Amino acid sequence: MPDKPNIIYFHVDNLGYGELGCYGGGILRGAHTHRIDQFATEGFQLLNYAPEAQCTPSRAALLTGRHAIRSGNHTVAMSGADSGIVSWERTLGDVFSEAGYATMCMGKWHIGDCDGRWPTDHGFDEWYGPPHSYDEALWETDPWYDPARDPVAYMLEGRKGEKVRKAEKLTYDLKRNIDIEYKRRGFRFMEDNAKSKRPFFLYYNHSLMHIPVVPRDEYKGKSSNGDWGDSLLQLDGDFGDLLDKIEALGLRDNTIVVFAGDNGNEEMLLHRGTAGFFEGSYFTGMEASLRTPCIARWPGKIAAGRTSNEIFHITDWFTTFLTMTGLSTPNDRVIDGKDQSAFLSGKQEKSNREGFIYWNGEKMYGVKWQNFKLVLVEQRYLTDPALPLSNPHIVNLVTDPKEREPYNPVYFHSWTMAHFGRLLKEFQMSVAREPLIPAGAPLDHVPKAGVPQVKKIA
Repeated sequence: MPDKPNIIYFHVDNLGYGELGCYGGGILRGAHTHRIDQFATEGFQLLNYAPEAQCTPSRAALLTGRHAIRSGNHTVAMSGADSGIVSWERTLGDVFSEAGYATMCMGKWHIGDCDGRWPTDHGFDEWYGPPHSYDEALWETDPWYDPARDPVAYMLEGRKGEKVRKAEKLTYDLKRNIDIEYKRRGFRFMEDNAKSKRPFFLYYNHSLMHIPVVPRDEYKGKSSNGDWGDSLLQLDGDFGDLLDKIEALGLRDNTIVVFAGDNGNEEMLLHRGTAGFFEGSYFTGMEASLRTPCIARWPGKIAAGRTSNEIFHITDWFTTFLTMTGLSTPNDRVIDGKDQSAFLSGKQEKSNREGFIYWNGEKMYGVKWQNFKLVLVEQRYLTDPALPLSNPHIVNLVTDPKEREPYNPVYFHSWTMAHFGRLLKEFQMSVAREPLIPAGAPLDHVPKAGVPQVKKIA
């Protein structure tokens, strides 16, 4: 299949909207992100790219094209809970593998932690990474932690058809240097498939900017913002190395490359990120949680040097990738992703998405339509309490991007309720057709059509 494009999805952990130079950060954050900034001039830069509020939901939504509330992956699962994605779900790994692609998941998975739920159970030929989160690397620094008594975190690796096995112990130092190993394995995968001329899908999950945010020695002290700025430089350098590898292998013109965050900025004090122009943190319904950088490049196919504030949701990549590679979107389940291929190509100015519903865990936090938000739960930062509102308010993000004046607006914008109501009704109708998969559902769980679970979206 020499005409099929390769796809590399470079997923960045907890990347705030205001970190990169091309999004208003860069040298203002003590680190000139020149490789990523240059990449933005070569591709399509999205200013209104919406992940879900947490890591697990975002990754589930990307891989299935479905809001994570549908797949039961709407919140970060507890380690050792034997939870996560069910066999019935179809991921990008499944679809591309069935189409003859070589597939690799490099780095964090976080949507399943037992047999039947690993990447290699969902279409990926290879996987190496932590099953959960990098904060487990901090266990050994906790004076109350006892490895003889408490769980021990490991990196895992596996191949399709084989048992997933333990690799190295996940330590603070391993996390600091893990992206070297990711590059080694990921580049080998690219080399092998370039040589065999087999199209590939590389789901590349970088470890930054997830806590602990600590740079490798080669970047230590290179920025003017301590470990955080040094780590931004490392992220920029590693992505630049990936671009150089694509070039060296002669794959540039036939490879779709997406650089994207998985959710908004970190809030924990020693590793705190920034949303720049916007406000808040991940695990909320603020714009900091609903926007993260995303840039896409495919020479001659995705418009170069373009910037847009049109809404693009993380689920849209599922449908868009399938369209771009000539594959069909599954029609036996609800798919939330919109086909954005014409928008990205420059054939149309407008996105195919007007808005979306957003959740934090199982709780619906609000609805976004164009530049307006219907706020149902108020919470600015991860560390703040979540306050359900008996009288929801409407925010106009053009006049109030920091979302500071919910109860004293110049205009009430109450006419927007017709649009919010339409999006809510469409979702309710979809749940009536296909009920939500509950969190912790058994591996063989299959949604039973026609049995709505309206209580799950309240």
